[in-house]
Amino acid sequence: MSRVKRLVHSYGKFIAIPWRDDAAAAQRVVFCVYNEKEELALRAKVDEFELATKEAGHEWALFDLTDTFAIWLSGQRYAKKYFAQPHLLHTLLPKYLDFLKQEFSRFVQTKGQDENAVVALMGVGSLFGLLKVKNVVDQLAPMVKGRMLIFFPGSYENSNYRLLDGYDGWNYLAVPITADKDY
Repeated sequence: MSRVKRLVHSYGKFIAIPWRDDAAAAQRVVFCVYNEKEELALRAKVDEFELATKEAGHEWALFDLTDTFAIWLSGQRYAKKYFAQPHLLHTLLPKYLDFLKQEFSRFVQTKGQDENAVVALMGVGSLFGLLKVKNVVDQLAPMVKGRMLIFFPGSYENSNYRLLDGYDGWNYLAVPITADKDY
């Protein structure tokens, strides 16, 4: 069985466990951690995560971050200047986080998600070098009434998450699900 298939299996077993009603937003976050080399394989199998969620009796919604930076930046008044001088972008990146919050809020409201829903976040690798995943999750998680699933290309070790294994990670309260951990 492939690592992605094992990840789907582990996720399916975990999501079927009854949920606590009194969990804080940070405790309702679930990270499906996979090797960044498996990104395409995971994207090809994302429907299996949806199926496992629905089989467990929960609703499903998928929000993809992959193209959000390009969409946001192309809408900026001085976009051509930022393309020509990308070192100026760092001053503008907090506005990108605001854009993500607005788009995600609109998405959650449109989907009408309740306490029984899983809202999955895909494409967090596209945040690399722009925003910290932890900051994005901290801003978006309180908007989700049910569970928030993060497809996380990187590693998890000793309660430490590392995006794309590119720099020091961070400790987070989320539940980690890996291909090697069975529930």
